[in-house]
Amino acid sequence: MPSLLRAYSHGIFPWYSQGQPILWWSTDPRMVLEVCRFKLHRSLKKTIQRFRADVRCEIRMDTAFRTVIEHCAHTGRNGQCGTWIVPEMVAAYGRLHDAGHAHSVETWVDGELLGGLYCVNIGKAVFGESMFSHRSDASKLALAALVGFCRAQGVALIDCQQNTAHLASLGAAESPRSRFVSHLSQAIGLQTPTWRFDALYWKHLLDT
Repeated sequence: MPSLLRAYSHGIFPWYSQGQPILWWSTDPRMVLEVCRFKLHRSLKKTIQRFRADVRCEIRMDTAFRTVIEHCAHTGRNGQCGTWIVPEMVAAYGRLHDAGHAHSVETWVDGELLGGLYCVNIGKAVFGESMFSHRSDASKLALAALVGFCRAQGVALIDCQQNTAHLASLGAAESPRSRFVSHLSQAIGLQTPTWRFDALYWKHLLDT
């Protein structure tokens, strides 16, 4: 766990495959989502409005972390093959979660977990890891909820690690590694937010 925290604090993340040595990455440029630049497309905005108006629907944080990461293991990072989330990594991130450094954002409907994501948090630095969806837009709802949470808590950006068309469509963009690491050096020393979702956080998305 200390190795993971040190790595993230310096803009480095692991990529691991069964039977292979751990590879450590620090991409340049770095894909980041500045939460003020999140693109709330009209269709997703309507989905959020329906979701928040339905008493059967809710966003939860950290109520099913290990279930979320297990689902992500079948989906993979950025929609790719999920082999990197092997049992050793599940255990490592589980320890980070137990220590308060890894969190899940979960989309629930009628008591069923339909989508979500997990991330790492140090101070006010948030590092997105992986997401899954068992229903259309379920993972997008979790990401939008994370953006609303970050805006409310003063978190400026979410690390997305690598460039994908899906992330770019939501407002993520490449940033020089030097700029990203400079941001980290300041953000990790700030007060860590309390990971609890309040429905009022949707206003930070819908009212902008």
